[in-house]
Amino acid sequence: MTALDPVGDRAIRQAQLNPPPEPTHALLHQLVHPFNHGGDPSRTEHDKREPVTHVEPRRLAGLMRPSLRRFRTPGTQTRARPGSGRAATPVPADPSQERSCPWFRGSWYQPACVIFAMMHHSIACRGRPARGSADSVAARSRPEMTRMARRTKILATIGPASESPEIIRGMIRAGMDAVRINLSHGGLDDALALHRRVRQIAAEEGRTIGTLADLPGPKVRAASFGPEGVELSDGQRVRLVPGTDRSTAHVIQIGYEDLLEGIEPGDRISFGDGGIVVEVVGATGDSLEADVLHGGHVSGRPGVHIPSHRLRISPPTADDLRLLDAFVAEGVDMVALSFVGSAHDIRRLGTEPHPRGPLVIAKIETRSAVENLAGIIDAAGAVMVARGDLGIEFPMEEVPHLQKMIIRECIARGRPAITATQMLDSMAKAPTPTRAEATDVANAVFDGSSVVMLSGETAVGNNPVNVVSTMARLCARADENFDTHAWMRLVAPLQTEGGESELPMSRRITDTMTSAATRVAETLGASAILCLTRSGLTVRAIARFRPTAPILGFSTDERVRRQLSVSWGATPVSISRFADNDAMVREAIQTARADGHVRTGDIVVVLAGVDGSSP
Repeated sequence: MTALDPVGDRAIRQAQLNPPPEPTHALLHQLVHPFNHGGDPSRTEHDKREPVTHVEPRRLAGLMRPSLRRFRTPGTQTRARPGSGRAATPVPADPSQERSCPWFRGSWYQPACVIFAMMHHSIACRGRPARGSADSVAARSRPEMTRMARRTKILATIGPASESPEIIRGMIRAGMDAVRINLSHGGLDDALALHRRVRQIAAEEGRTIGTLADLPGPKVRAASFGPEGVELSDGQRVRLVPGTDRSTAHVIQIGYEDLLEGIEPGDRISFGDGGIVVEVVGATGDSLEADVLHGGHVSGRPGVHIPSHRLRISPPTADDLRLLDAFVAEGVDMVALSFVGSAHDIRRLGTEPHPRGPLVIAKIETRSAVENLAGIIDAAGAVMVARGDLGIEFPMEEVPHLQKMIIRECIARGRPAITATQMLDSMAKAPTPTRAEATDVANAVFDGSSVVMLSGETAVGNNPVNVVSTMARLCARADENFDTHAWMRLVAPLQTEGGESELPMSRRITDTMTSAATRVAETLGASAILCLTRSGLTVRAIARFRPTAPILGFSTDERVRRQLSVSWGATPVSISRFADNDAMVREAIQTARADGHVRTGDIVVVLAGVDGSSP
């Protein structure tokens, strides 16, 4: 442990940030029945009364083959059909394993019989509330269902303008999916009280709202310029000194002890959102001399951006860990780590893997984070494109391309991507966004963002509820015009860009199953995709393909369901327990039907993420 490492032995407790992967297996609810009813003597009279959707096995196999061609389980032998002219296909090394293919017992499965259950008969045989009945109206009026048309999630910051119960309730009703609590401002006690308030209101509204604690990271700030502030003029010479007492128009104190040692002439230092920029021209014994390149009015304690490669501190700081411990004890769903430079920074948090611990979101806002992007994404549960500091670290013209690249890497690795900073910035004061902002939101959706974030617009803006409502409309319209089929063609090759042989078998199974699930759901016009998951991995894996069918994420864990608030298109649904396969499927279908997600005659796709101990 070094002097710059406040973490101590926390890192030793961190075995692996990511949860053990849950291989995604397709549940085949009485699979023999839709394909091979024929003279099966095991069919009961009740089975024979069930209407069944027939899907030709060869057709289903053809839909799956593009995904399964890339994947073969170890320990298999191969056999080609005589005269077929086709490549050899996997067959069981032990023929006795043939009946075990639906759950991958042994090492073999049949492509035509392992993916999807067509649940037409399961839905039909249990009836459905008549259209117009009280039960039907109640099901269709559930809050979760009103959001089905919008698939991109909204993360909104709660601040002084939105911390009242009335405003929080209004934001939830307007479409807010998750709440961001910015720990850079205010005290810990107030932040914890806000967290409890959000939880209580969400419960009263019957909504699954995730909570995100945004850790400050090594944020450097200037000493206060006072409530009235000062004006800095272009070309003006100022002195920069370490300190936290008070700043003036001529001497700016900066709360960074190594200011005089780490900064060199030619370095540019910006204040606030980057509107005020000074360039260091020299150093004296106790200060740096700098010229104001872009002046303006500055007040309060603005953040100070020092080039990341000059900083001698890295996240998490001792203050980050203090805040983290308090929010982990409170049961927060997600934490965001600021100024991440490498995967090691994330591991130093020392949290338990989600869902036992919070989902860790890495904020990409430094040059080192972009250089180490792949490792950071693999170590994190989700990623935020923090465009504010990115626009300071890089030339402004690079930011749109960095945004697309970061989102692309997140999609390739099955991680949610959050696009943030100034998305509807003008609405902090104006009742409507600019045309450029509306276009920015739509383009973020088209880029593949799972979530769009609101910052100052809802934290200190004039009308936070209106901002959320506007964002919901913009995202819904963009989602409506999203080209799912073109997206699937784009995503498929991303799965193997890093070399599929490097992926663990559980990950390859999950990738293959979710890819094929989406293809079949699209081809057969499935009404919903039901994902049974313990950690949320199955839902996140299939969400990256952007299927048109609604994604229902079933979990027994309340925290998992809240963490799905940042997964594209996922509607979290509670399930009582993970029992045997048939019981889980039956409960999922009954719940989906009762909640109004599916109706009699619908075709649904069911996927389940299970661990090695599951039956």
